[in-house]
Amino acid sequence: KLTPQGITEVSSSEIRVSDLIYIEKDQRVPADVVFLRTTETNGACFIRTDQLDGETDWKLRLAVSSTQRLPNDSELFDITAQVYAEKPQKDIHGFVGTFTKNDGDVIDESLNIENTLWANTVVASGTVLGIVIYTGSETRSVMNTSQPKSKVGLLDLEVNTLTKLLFVAVMVLSLVMMILKGFDGPWYRYLFRFILLFSYIIPISLRVNLDMGKVYYSWAIQRDKEIEGTVVRCTTIPEELGRINYLLTDKTGTLTQNDMVFKRLHLGSVSFTSETMDEVMSHLRSSFAHASGQPGPSPAKAASKVRRTVITRTVEAVKAIALCHNVTPVYEQMGREDWEEETEADQQSQQQVTYQASSPDEVALVSWTEEVGLALVKRDLTTMTLKTSNNQLLTYSILQIFPFTSETKRMGIIVKDEESGEIVFYMKGADSVMQTIVQYNDWLDEECGNMAREGLRTLVVAKKSLTEEQYADFESRYHQAKMSVQDRNAKVMAVQESLERDMELLCVTGVEDQLQDGVRSTLELLRNAGIKIWMLTGDKLETATCIAKSSRLVSRTQDIYIFRSVTNRAEAHLEMNTFRRKNDSVLIITGESLQVCLRFYEHEFVDLACQCPAVVVCRCSPTQKAEIVHLLKTHTKKNTCAIGDGGNDVSMIQAADAGIGLEGKEGRQASLAADFSLTQFKYLGKLLLVHGRNSYLRSSSLSQFVIHRGLIISTMQAVFSAVFYFASISL
Repeated sequence: KLTPQGITEVSSSEIRVSDLIYIEKDQRVPADVVFLRTTETNGACFIRTDQLDGETDWKLRLAVSSTQRLPNDSELFDITAQVYAEKPQKDIHGFVGTFTKNDGDVIDESLNIENTLWANTVVASGTVLGIVIYTGSETRSVMNTSQPKSKVGLLDLEVNTLTKLLFVAVMVLSLVMMILKGFDGPWYRYLFRFILLFSYIIPISLRVNLDMGKVYYSWAIQRDKEIEGTVVRCTTIPEELGRINYLLTDKTGTLTQNDMVFKRLHLGSVSFTSETMDEVMSHLRSSFAHASGQPGPSPAKAASKVRRTVITRTVEAVKAIALCHNVTPVYEQMGREDWEEETEADQQSQQQVTYQASSPDEVALVSWTEEVGLALVKRDLTTMTLKTSNNQLLTYSILQIFPFTSETKRMGIIVKDEESGEIVFYMKGADSVMQTIVQYNDWLDEECGNMAREGLRTLVVAKKSLTEEQYADFESRYHQAKMSVQDRNAKVMAVQESLERDMELLCVTGVEDQLQDGVRSTLELLRNAGIKIWMLTGDKLETATCIAKSSRLVSRTQDIYIFRSVTNRAEAHLEMNTFRRKNDSVLIITGESLQVCLRFYEHEFVDLACQCPAVVVCRCSPTQKAEIVHLLKTHTKKNTCAIGDGGNDVSMIQAADAGIGLEGKEGRQASLAADFSLTQFKYLGKLLLVHGRNSYLRSSSLSQFVIHRGLIISTMQAVFSAVFYFASISL
């Protein structure tokens, strides 16, 4: 915490609204804050939000420019300023506020989501100084977490119902015996005697027997060496594990390891997999060695014309991947301003680098280019420097960047080679949009389909060379469009699209999001057991679709129906009618569309979704996850199980009949809030199908034994009383 006297260390419980707090790198944000200053020179930092929304992408946050420009942190106490923040709400993707500085000239700055750091996020770069705007129950993360309720197993409810019926049976049997005996003398005394004699029917001891059984089941689960590390935090519902109809699972960190790995590079005529990456390294080494005049195998002499073409195309593709991104390299030990003057030993330390980006795909691509011999060593707002395997430095000026958006599904960059002066426009994006941008070819569709079937996330990379005149013309039109007041976005997009024509297709990349061990076999086992699996994730639609395929949540023979984005009742009705004809397909729907459908057609939509073999809900908020669990429980009356590993899964875990938490990279928040805690997803199969089934069968057998014992004793008592003229005496 920053005070006029200096920096003091405080616990998170002592933080109050309007406090100025420091948050170091890799530290969790303790409250919702507005981002005022950072040690990063560009006035920006990255944060990790996987505990909040399940997304592994690092998000870029910008400091308030008025405070970032101050010479030091203590100057904050010398200015007169105020921060306006909207009232607390659940929306983690939006914020409306203003920062007003009243010293001399009044400066107003609008604040949005890019100027905030929500509680439970983690600072990934630099040191952050912020002003607290929400604390405690008013923070976004707490408002998206529901209060836990005590859980009662279905078996206990069934035993309670049966006990009431048996009590009625006792009363009826006693009355019948009393009628047959006759209402002579003190009949009410005899009636009460009969009730006591037949009270064996009511299984009073069953509750104690069941509780003792549950303690044993919990002990057996925790002692099982095959699912080591499993913890039972709720001993009242082990039987529920054997009666699960719907399994609702998170994706990030539960099914996947949050670890992207580059798997394939396809150039049309040739394809490189992870086993043949040595060839790519060889092509790059020979090409750059020849270009720099160093001794090495000359492509002109050592290879045929076809091979020279492959080498050239490979080098162009790798160069495009190394340049077309928003990744920034960060060195832990020292700054890189003087890296040109470093010794060879110092330069080797450059390999220990952390890449920051808003997309894990981009980090995987840049890490791969480093492995094959073209490393990103420096980047700022205007330049980017690459280093080849023979320590040759390639410097490029960044002229324009067109960032990725969910609407355009592509990102582009215009760079200028400072050595040759060549200007090149590189672009990468989803195959669906790049097909219309690149020149005609006969292999793009087929190869993208092949990669998608393998569960790989595909990106199409293309380039276009520009002359000085072409770029100058584009820049003037682009600047004019950005300065317009009316329809600015449409005009900017139109100018950008004028450049995105007849681009040269370079390659298609395939990146795999590594799955947890045993995910495929576990999901298949549960599906064969008749359990329907729903995947609820805060991640993007494309990512969720890829993981659904690679994890075998969607089998090879099943079709996928992607529910179109809907915003009103008419669109929802039309899309549901279309889906009704394909309800044997796996449904993939976004959280926004789901919300619209549930608002107008809740019962009909849930009925349709329950007929699907599997359902994937993407862009799903923590509250929505819990709402989906409640919907399934309300409409189907079936048992639900939820499994997750992050703080954003806590509400879902607590809402389900049986909540399971995984201990993983995202901390122990879900594990501590769950009824059962596992260390690996693959243990879920044995927990449900072995321990869950055995617990249910044993409790059922125990219940039947105790109830039958009471019925047999009471039947003998009824026969004995009938033989002795309905006398109310015991056996």
